[in-house]
Amino acid sequence: MDELLEHFLLESRDLIAEAADHFSALARNPQATASIDGAFRAVHTLKGSVALFAMKPAERVLHAAEDLLERARKGVSPLDTTNIAALVVGLDQVDRWIDEFETTGALADTAFALSDTVLAPLSGTASDAQGHDTTDSDTVAEWVEALMVREAIALASTDRPLTAFRYQPDPDCFFRGDDPLATVQAVPDLVSVTILPLGGAWPAADAIEPFVCFAAVEGLSAAPLETVRAVFRLMPDQVKFAAVHPVRHQDTIIAAPGATGEIAVNRSFRVDPARVDALGDAVGDLLIAMHGFHALAAEAEHLDAALAAKARAYHANLERVAGNLQLGLGAVRSVPLEQSLRRLPRLVREIAQSLGKEVDFAIDGQDVEVDRQVADGIFEPLLHLVRNAIDHGIESQDQRRLSGKSTIGTVTLHFSRERDLIIGELADDGAGIDATVMRQVAVRRGLLTADAAELLSDPAALRLIFLPGFSTASTVTEVSGRGVGMDAVQAAVTRLRGSITIDSEPGIGTRFRMALPATTLTTRLLVIETGGDRYGIALDQIVETVALSTVKLSPIGGGTVCILRGRTVPVLDLSVLLGGAAATHHDGKLVVISAGGEPVALRVDAFAERIDRLVRPASGMLAQIPGVIGSTLMHGGDVLLVLDLQDLAS
Repeated sequence: MDELLEHFLLESRDLIAEAADHFSALARNPQATASIDGAFRAVHTLKGSVALFAMKPAERVLHAAEDLLERARKGVSPLDTTNIAALVVGLDQVDRWIDEFETTGALADTAFALSDTVLAPLSGTASDAQGHDTTDSDTVAEWVEALMVREAIALASTDRPLTAFRYQPDPDCFFRGDDPLATVQAVPDLVSVTILPLGGAWPAADAIEPFVCFAAVEGLSAAPLETVRAVFRLMPDQVKFAAVHPVRHQDTIIAAPGATGEIAVNRSFRVDPARVDALGDAVGDLLIAMHGFHALAAEAEHLDAALAAKARAYHANLERVAGNLQLGLGAVRSVPLEQSLRRLPRLVREIAQSLGKEVDFAIDGQDVEVDRQVADGIFEPLLHLVRNAIDHGIESQDQRRLSGKSTIGTVTLHFSRERDLIIGELADDGAGIDATVMRQVAVRRGLLTADAAELLSDPAALRLIFLPGFSTASTVTEVSGRGVGMDAVQAAVTRLRGSITIDSEPGIGTRFRMALPATTLTTRLLVIETGGDRYGIALDQIVETVALSTVKLSPIGGGTVCILRGRTVPVLDLSVLLGGAAATHHDGKLVVISAGGEPVALRVDAFAERIDRLVRPASGMLAQIPGVIGSTLMHGGDVLLVLDLQDLAS
């Protein structure tokens, strides 16, 4: 992808999210000055960015939104709910156009007509947007912002203050003997120079007048502002300047008004995620080698105590360095959830509109940071959950009115951090889910026998929604009802080594709770022994461990159970689940997990050490083995299979 386009896509989506946040604040308080100013800056900067590409319809809409916000800033025309709704609609359409431009490289032929429709509620500013030619005072930020986007790479390579200039020679400058290019060449410490056509496009060859200057020159210089200004002292009315200060703490471009502005430029830079992943693999290998060195030092104790002591000292230093490297890499891989969630509010509005429902959607905790792999994988399950909540959960306005509820449904998404886990909760105040109905649907669709359905507890019955092909919808819509979606949620959460639970009360609403690992760089494992082999189990899958000597096993039906804290828990032999023989001895351990929302105890022979390891996903033949999520290496180079206990138990 072209670097300029990639930078535009990243920046534009950040600006859309920023504007959307300010619009949400204005919906609660239309006169909030800080929100009006923030929305204006975001829209203004976004307009300057889209102007660099073939996105004139988006530029028209953003210019109209900018004018509306500018009138509100000056107190000429205060905002009301109608204005704010029009701004949200306009921003959503620009967001869709950006998605379209990323996919196809151009906007559809219908985009201009669609922009007219979007512009109508924005106070009829469409005519102004097409041929807007602003004065010096309101174009300073615009031309500099466009230059900043175009020269993002040059700016990222320096931390020195720069001077930006735009030189637009008089059309008749050649008759006076001026040489614009020679003048620009005289600017000291040039960093970049770009020649641009006036009006946005170069004229056709047969329309060029050779004695008329029809171009402007923009550039960056590392020389002080006054030094650059001195070069253009003979044509002060043909040039604009701006002092540019690269800083590390800002994410947006801010320009002061007037003919000379000051710009703050983001000093972050992008690294190919594959390179970060490769570095993560290298850190994992380093940890393995470090643990092997520790085992070697212990072995040397029997041969040379002094050498062993020296080896342990080196190992301690290596462990410290490796730990710092692991923490640093984890920080590099961490990103705010906001980047993955910024499209959800717009999609919620679109889904609700397509179903003829009104929904108030709120996100809390989106500043929580997670591993990039988790951030990349979380959007898919969240989108399915949101669709399900709006289509199946939120009732129609008539139904909500009859139930004594507000006609506007509520869907909330909340994130928080608990130790090494990220907790995401999506709740709605809709119709809820009836466990009895779930059992009946499962039997009717042939997913369970009537006897098996009757034995399910209510929490387990609610989890039937995650079965492939399960749907309570009586009709198929564009949104859902095809029997797919919720099983995709379970699959996506499992891929992220997470878990999901569901709690619902008919008539009150439903809450889904996802628990996901905050980092995927290394996994804390418990090594267990069963059937004569050793395996790894992720600690975040384990609810508790119990010694067999402290509980009593009882046969029931064709299986075995035990009583834990007054609750009957089924007991499965892990060796049997892995295709081995059942244990014949009476000692051992129980690993208690949650499978389908219910506790299940897995019998193993013994526990070994706890280790932190890089777990490589199962691939090739290993990927065909059920219940295996990956593998890791032990001290001596032995391969340790890592099990998915929830998959085995189910």
